[in-house]
Amino acid sequence: QLQLVESGGGLVQPGGSLRLSCEASGSTLDYVAIGWFRQAPGKEHEGVSCISSSGASTEYADSVKGRFTISKDNAKNTVYLQMNNLKPKDADVYYCAEGEVCNWSVIDKAPDTYWGQGTQVTVSS
Repeated sequence: QLQLVESGGGLVQPGGSLRLSCEASGSTLDYVAIGWFRQAPGKEHEGVSCISSSGASTEYADSVKGRFTISKDNAKNTVYLQMNNLKPKDADVYYCAEGEVCNWSVIDKAPDTYWGQGTQVTVSS
């Protein structure tokens, strides 16, 4: 079964940047889409970005478009989320998860979706 480990979070001032990593084990990322989500305490997962299995297509939430960039390195079995011009509203725990296609709702609701431990992003001055 595919497992994912998120890393790269931390504390940054508004306008700063972070790069999150999602490293896969137990399977390959060559044939699955990977989505990035964020979750505030007591709330549902919010879709942030997604990249197709081939890496040819990407999707972004309106709230992050133009500031975040998703990419993947199949050789390293890792998906990245470059976050620039961070805002306080971006502060959350970030998770990555896989799906057959880039559909945040389907990935979130699937009973067999594997969620990693998440990585905390804090944006504060």
